[in-house]
Amino acid sequence: MFFAGGSYWNIFPLQGLTSENFDQLSALGKIKDYFWHLALPLLASTIGGFAGLTYLTKFSFLEELGKQYVLTARAKGLAERQVLYGHVFRNAMLIIIAGIPAAIVGIFFAGNFLIEIIFKLDGLGLLGFEAIQQRDYPVIFGTLFIFTLVGLLLQLISDLSYHLIDPRIDFEGR
Repeated sequence: MFFAGGSYWNIFPLQGLTSENFDQLSALGKIKDYFWHLALPLLASTIGGFAGLTYLTKFSFLEELGKQYVLTARAKGLAERQVLYGHVFRNAMLIIIAGIPAAIVGIFFAGNFLIEIIFKLDGLGLLGFEAIQQRDYPVIFGTLFIFTLVGLLLQLISDLSYHLIDPRIDFEGR
């Protein structure tokens, strides 16, 4: 990030969402300029999120590989590919899907707050932080409401995707 936007290569801008001559650009030029300014913040957010999810995935798969059903499947003579994709993948993905909403909310809101500060962007994380500093309670509750709503929607999506990953899980039977 530092080399692509800093004084070393100076490919991408380090702050703001638009250039100084934004008003003089055509409609296509404005779109290009906006995405050009968003390149580094989006890349930083993606890399940070990728690291957390990779960590969760690695340890989920390592935990599943040490379980007895994997040893039994290998002892029955199943190919390593069948063991990994038929048994381990399905059970490991359930743990990952369960952890994704919390990971995304943490990455998206806490990580984006730092990205907003670094790249001097105005966003919801910075708004909530400044509201806390100024004790602006309606804004604090508003940002808290939005964060909670997004977290609940992500949790709902993860619960619904359980059935797609493992059809044995049935919510209607309970």
